[in-house]
Amino acid sequence: MYLGNDLRLQRRVAIKVMHHHLVEDDSFTRRFEQEARSAAMLGNANVVGVFDQGVDGGLPYLVMEYLPGITLRELLKQQKRLTADQALEIGEAVLAGLAAAHAAGLVHRDLKPENVLLADDGRIKIGDFGLARAVSANTTTGQALLGTIAYLSPELVTRGVADARSDVYAFGIMLFEMLTGQQPFKGEQAMQIAYQHAHSEVPAPSTLNPEVGPEFDRLVQWCTQREPDARPRDAGEVIDSLRAIRDGEPLGSTRVLPFTLPIGTATPATAVLSGGERQAVAAGAPARAETAPVAAPATAVERAGAAGLRRARRGRWMAALLIVLVAAAAGSGWWWGQGPGSLVTVPGLVGQDPAAATAALEELTLRASQDECSSLDVEAGLVVSSDPSAGTRVERESRVSLCVSTGPEMLPVPTLVGLSLDAAQEEIEEAGFVFGEVLDRVFEKGERDTVYLAVDEQGDGLGDAYPEQGRIDLLISAGPLPSVTGLSVDDATSTLEDLGLLVKKSMNERAYNDEIAEGDVIGLITSGKTVKVGSKVGLNVSRGPQLFEVPDVSGMDLQEAMDELQSLGFSPTTGVPDSLRRFAKATGTDPAAGEMLPKGATIRVRATISLD
Repeated sequence: MYLGNDLRLQRRVAIKVMHHHLVEDDSFTRRFEQEARSAAMLGNANVVGVFDQGVDGGLPYLVMEYLPGITLRELLKQQKRLTADQALEIGEAVLAGLAAAHAAGLVHRDLKPENVLLADDGRIKIGDFGLARAVSANTTTGQALLGTIAYLSPELVTRGVADARSDVYAFGIMLFEMLTGQQPFKGEQAMQIAYQHAHSEVPAPSTLNPEVGPEFDRLVQWCTQREPDARPRDAGEVIDSLRAIRDGEPLGSTRVLPFTLPIGTATPATAVLSGGERQAVAAGAPARAETAPVAAPATAVERAGAAGLRRARRGRWMAALLIVLVAAAAGSGWWWGQGPGSLVTVPGLVGQDPAAATAALEELTLRASQDECSSLDVEAGLVVSSDPSAGTRVERESRVSLCVSTGPEMLPVPTLVGLSLDAAQEEIEEAGFVFGEVLDRVFEKGERDTVYLAVDEQGDGLGDAYPEQGRIDLLISAGPLPSVTGLSVDDATSTLEDLGLLVKKSMNERAYNDEIAEGDVIGLITSGKTVKVGSKVGLNVSRGPQLFEVPDVSGMDLQEAMDELQSLGFSPTTGVPDSLRRFAKATGTDPAAGEMLPKGATIRVRATISLD
């Protein structure tokens, strides 16, 4: 915004020029041009006038009415809250400008204290019609939240739809703020405030400022009803009620807030006439018979004009007051309120990409730097925190340090192998990790009931370092497998089941064994290399020694017979001396042929000697 001189008409004007970086954005350009058209078509005393519009050097500009003074926001900062008279004076002027807009079929959509200008000479005007749209095109879709969130109506928040009643809602919030010095809904995030607009009722101003009268409570709550149909139809209807409060007259009934009136009490005509009846009154037709004749203007525009004349007559005292306030705040008010020295609020940046967070800070004329820090909650590469923290008010060009997450901190893993379960769990927690569970108890892996392996959630080894608060699972040794050799099947089964093993008969086998008696257990049968508590096992049961049949060696040479028996695993003997064996023939054996004997059994060979 620049201050210029109109050389043709010799007057000072305000020149509003679009920023270079916004020229390429068609939506901003359209809103910029819309502001000129909206304000120009109104031509109302309570709307900032637009004299010209054009493009110079590729930059669109508006030539506007220059109003030396302050905004309503600055007045609220200086006084905190306004008196009832001040609220009435400013409210009536704002409503007059809105009434003209609504009568022309326009909705402002961004009514807030920043857009209410208080001139040094007592004039009060609404500015910034850049968001104004025709009522017939009230669906705003993605543009619904372009207005300040603290003043958006529930239908704009939830459905992106606005009409004259949305401006009425914004006026009700602004009137609440003028009377109490604060907004009705607060929150750290914009969506928290939007949610309250959509789901909560605006409290009565008297709950925060006991000096506020009940008539203001009723008006504020009427204007801020969540359902649009329950509010006044437009600013013209509200201005009648505000004028009634100013003049000390009883308020007429509304559709949602009934007021008790004596029978026959006259009410302002436009507060009870329908839209068609208003047009009829404006055209000179009589109103309904039951409505008391009034001398007030019939249309919202005419009422606004009459209100402007009244304000001009009694605005001199307020002009003097504003001049004093402006003089007192001329230096500090501009410098600390909107100038280079004003404080800015550090935004919430947690979870954002560092590039996006840096851009957000630079947009607020803050400088960003980055450090690294570990975080359990924020993904690596995103902002964990800022210093100063979100919500802190700092000077422009201040440095804000962004702490960017490196993920969880890597901590050294303590030695857990060989510890008892309780001792291992204590070590895990003291080291900054989380104990998970005992996955298995495995035999033949160290001393019974001690840790033999620690793993992560995927079952892999931990290594030397592990992320803080990471989960650690343990495998515990069940000790050595018991020896069941030589035990009966029942005794072996009982021993194994006491250790948590499942003995399955289907896995049992039987084998010959020269040392283990038939029916006793030779050993344990497992299904894999690792045996855990709960594993299935079988038993290798002895058949006793294997038996072989004694052959018939009768008629063989003695030495041939003995060799035959020895080849079959027996131990043959004979009573014939070695020197005579070549003259002897076998006549039988003892035990006899056909007997079943184990390998190694001794068999005596009988023989006869023939020296012929």
